[in-house]
Amino acid sequence: MQGNALYYFHEAARLGSMRLASDKIGVAVSSISRQIAQLERDMGVALIERGRRSIRMTEAGQLAYEYYQGCVANEEAFMNRLHEHRQMKAGKVSIAVGEGFLGGFFSKVLEEFQGQHPGIAASVSVQSTTEIVRAVLDDNAHFGLIFNDCAEPKIRVRAVAAQPLMVVCAPDHPAARLKSVSLPQLSAFDLCLPDIGLRIRQILREAERREQVWLEPALTTTSLYVMREAARAGRMVTVLPRIAVTSELEEGTLVVRPLNEANLEDTTISLIHRLGRQLDGAPARLLAAFETRIKGWNETETGRD
Repeated sequence: MQGNALYYFHEAARLGSMRLASDKIGVAVSSISRQIAQLERDMGVALIERGRRSIRMTEAGQLAYEYYQGCVANEEAFMNRLHEHRQMKAGKVSIAVGEGFLGGFFSKVLEEFQGQHPGIAASVSVQSTTEIVRAVLDDNAHFGLIFNDCAEPKIRVRAVAAQPLMVVCAPDHPAARLKSVSLPQLSAFDLCLPDIGLRIRQILREAERREQVWLEPALTTTSLYVMREAARAGRMVTVLPRIAVTSELEEGTLVVRPLNEANLEDTTISLIHRLGRQLDGAPARLLAAFETRIKGWNETETGRD
């Protein structure tokens, strides 16, 4: 439908005459008349009654008038919402994370962001690394947080930080009295360790082969939550990156000690999004908040007990 013609018709009908519409719009009366006539031909119906000084709409004209009003109202509503989006008063962010990120710094960054922008709705899905990468590739998540690096060529690693594996235990556990824990010392404790399918366990297994010290866990799990809870209960010791127990360290329910193995590979955390996806508004700003936090992770977290 012709935008200018519909606008001319609306103004003429609203003001009651083409002359008044001409004065308001700054277009000749003849031009307004021609545009309305062309609009009627395009629509195949008469919009105004002919032979009258003032504009009087036909039934079809009333429909066209209301249609134009609806278009203007919808455009205004869209522009208002767009303005709110730009001003961070509205918007949605979808994040996919591994279980180990729940709590701690993740919650702090998210809570601080939403405190500053209360109109932003966040959706957080907890998935495996493979599932997180797929969610980001399929645009089901704006960005994701994973342990270790990502070799997928269509994924951009926005920020990465080293996370040494630490021995995790309750404050009153004998391991807490040690400044650092060697593999032989670790093997003497009741252990809750991750399944061999997880990278943490694979790193430990490589260290075991080097030192010919074999860890025999009393409990094996794929859940970082189970590992934290087993350690917090007091009897077992586990091995995790510090980030996975940030909340418990702050609460004082868990402590960490360095794992004394010189060639032990560090785990890492990576902030990822799809290569080529243009993020703006709330997703872009929250991504930047996490990027800043992760890039400063080594400075703010390393060395804390």
